[in-house]
Amino acid sequence: MGALASVPKIAAQHFSIAEALVNSGATFLFALFVWYYHIYTLRRYNPHHKIKRLPILPLIFSILVGSVVMFMLAYGQHLMFSSINFRSEVLMVEVRGILINLAFYTLLHLLYQGYQNQQVGIELERTKADALGAQYELLKQQVNPHFLFNNMNALKAMVETGDEHTVEFILKLSDFYRFTLQSRKHDLIQISDEIEILNTYMFLLKTRFEDGINLVNIIEPRYSTSLIPPFTLQLLIENCIKHNVVSLDRPLNIKLYTENEKIIVENQLQLKKTPEISTKTGLENINQRYNHLLNLKIDIEINEESFKIKLPIIHEDSKR
Repeated sequence: MGALASVPKIAAQHFSIAEALVNSGATFLFALFVWYYHIYTLRRYNPHHKIKRLPILPLIFSILVGSVVMFMLAYGQHLMFSSINFRSEVLMVEVRGILINLAFYTLLHLLYQGYQNQQVGIELERTKADALGAQYELLKQQVNPHFLFNNMNALKAMVETGDEHTVEFILKLSDFYRFTLQSRKHDLIQISDEIEILNTYMFLLKTRFEDGINLVNIIEPRYSTSLIPPFTLQLLIENCIKHNVVSLDRPLNIKLYTENEKIIVENQLQLKKTPEISTKTGLENINQRYNHLLNLKIDIEINEESFKIKLPIIHEDSKR
């Protein structure tokens, strides 16, 4: 740009090498200033905020700053070469400065938008990979070999004793694994469907623990069409059983209810004397799915008497 700025001086009738060099140098210094000025202002933007169009106020401010700088450069040239017509020189360098400003501003913002789009693509790929990992972990927990082993043992005992509920138990177990396969296709399901899965799961648990475990569901009917990641409630009930005593002498009571736009799963604390080794994947799995799908987190409250998990209620318009 410095070289291009010297062309009018070279083409002038009274060509002066000194004037051409000074004019070229001034334009070079101004272009350098504008380039780094715009790079500095770009750093003030949030890199996670996508700019959909060029902001006007920074452009106006940069043109004003550039006009002042170019006026000073033009005045410096006038002091060095008194033969230069100051008014015409100021007009020429100001127009040149505005054009340089516009060109650099547009170029840098286009480059910045391209960088943003690239970062968004990388973030989407990372999110997809994390979601697939969370989905895989969910499936591993849903088709739990230990859970299947316990139910096969319960079924064996029912067959041997001629229990009249054997056929119903087989149908419920079949339903549960059918739900498992169907839910793989969905990130979110209606709470009414989740409750149906949970009721099937509780039937299987009742066959094993009888009155050693009780579930009270008082979720308001108006939330039946709200959404929830599949098998969330089942994983939370499984977590209760894993850490607490479940027996006829000390039944485990679990309550489901809604409060302040949250589904709450609450159980009284009666921790096992020899707790099972916890991988902490159950609650973490649920938290990751809420985070990946909706940028929400679950809340955990523990006191001396109870353990509460609070799940944000997801409405249809809450989805991304």
